[in-house]
Parts: sequence; C-alpha cells; structure tokens
Amino acid sequence: MTSPIINQGRALPVQTMSHVEIAELAGSRPDKVKQSIERLTDKGVVTFTPMGETFLGADGRRQKRTAYHVNQRDSYVVMAQISPEFTGRLVDRWQELEAMVATPPAANLPDFTNPAEAARAWAEQFELKAHAEQEVQRLNHVCNTVARQFVPGLTAPQFCKQLNGVNIQQVNNTLVNRGILIREKRGHSPSSIARDKYFKGTVIPNEGGHVSHQPQLTQKGAVWLYNQYLKNKLPMKQSWNGNLTHMVFTEEVA
Repeated sequence: MTSPIINQGRALPVQTMSHVEIAELAGSRPDKVKQSIERLTDKGVVTFTPMGETFLGADGRRQKRTAYHVNQRDSYVVMAQISPEFTGRLVDRWQELEAMVATPPAANLPDFTNPAEAARAWAEQFELKAHAEQEVQRLNHVCNTVARQFVPGLTAPQFCKQLNGVNIQQVNNTLVNRGILIREKRGHSPSSIARDKYFKGTVIPNEGGHVSHQPQLTQKGAVWLYNQYLKNKLPMKQSWNGNLTHMVFTEEVA
C-alpha cells in the first residue's frame, strides 16, 4: 500500500510500495513477489521493510498480513526480476503516486472549520491510536502466553508447528545458516552463542552405538523464536496467507 506522507502540512514524496501492489501490476502472485524480494535481499541487491497491514478478505472480513515495502529504485529491480515486460505499468503507477503527492495539502487534510469533518478526523486518529495500542498489548500477551504455555523438550520445528505458515522442514537449516545451530552427522546441536540461552543440547543414544544430537528449546528460546516469527525471519510456506497467528500449545506437538 502506498500513500503520501504528511509532515507539518507539506506532502513528502512517496517512499515505498508494497509487494502486494507490485504483484497486482505484474499479474503475479503476492507470495511469489515476496520470495523474489527475499532472494534479492539475500544477494544484497535490494532491501525491504516488513509492515503490518489490514485488508478485506474474500469473505468481506478484515484480515491482517505482513507486507514487504521497497523503495522506488528497488521496486524496479524486483519488477525486472519477476515480469520485466510490465515495467511500464510500474513507471505509470509511480507517476500517479507522485502526482498525488503534488496535490495541494488542503486536498489531503480535513476542513477543520467544519465541526463535523473535524470530529470525524479526530475520531479516525483516535481509532488508529487505540488500534496500535491494542496491537502492542496483544503481542505482549502472546509472548507471555508463549512463555507460560511452553512445553519442555520441544525442538524448533516442533514449536513452529504452532505458528501459522512456517515451513517447518526448513527451520533448522535457517537456524544453521544464522549460526544458531550446528549441523552434526546425526541431527543438530546449539552453537556457543545459543547454548543454554535459547537451546539445550541433548544426546540421544541409538542402536549400534551411535548417538543423535537434538537441540531442545529453553523457555527463553521459545520466546526468542516466536519473536523471529513476528519479524519475518523464519522460512515460510509458499501457501502462507500472510497472517502471523499461533495456536495454543498442546501435548500433540511433541
């Protein structure tokens, strides 16, 4: 979603465009565009900012998703990667947005001499502030719930079964790439920076005298891993609907 930023009665240039709008312009799936942005970011070609957004789902109900926002330059790089033939649409869209920003501020601001319009503007700002405060409280509550309902002995993939959209087959690989886990001949073990802090190393004897290494989450590690989920730093399924939600922990995950 793109919109002009208003500062002290002066419209500033549009800063970013979301992966959703790029997908619409390219006639592509939003999740495919997200993957392209992630790959380009890993290569150091572009950067993005994850932002929570509210949208109307197919059932007409309000839903939440995390959108990747890129600046104008990076949006062209992304479009060149996914559908270069539609670059013209992207150019036209940016021109439209720049024209919107160039509109006199009075066209964007409510008429505060009109009591009814001023009241509506105040109510909208009050609702936005209240919504933001509720979201902070919700996330704090969720983190506390994660800690309170933590089940000892869970591995990272088992824990992530409770998190909507996470690709549990790639969780350990991601943690290895980030230096949190170490790949062993059989299983994984926590690195020195994560040992006893986020994970407890466990050795499991197998038949034939072999042993398997299994890193089990600590309570602090569970909260840390959930925060990585909220920051979009875990591998996600292609079919993920963009909602960051979790289920109540049960004994079934073990």
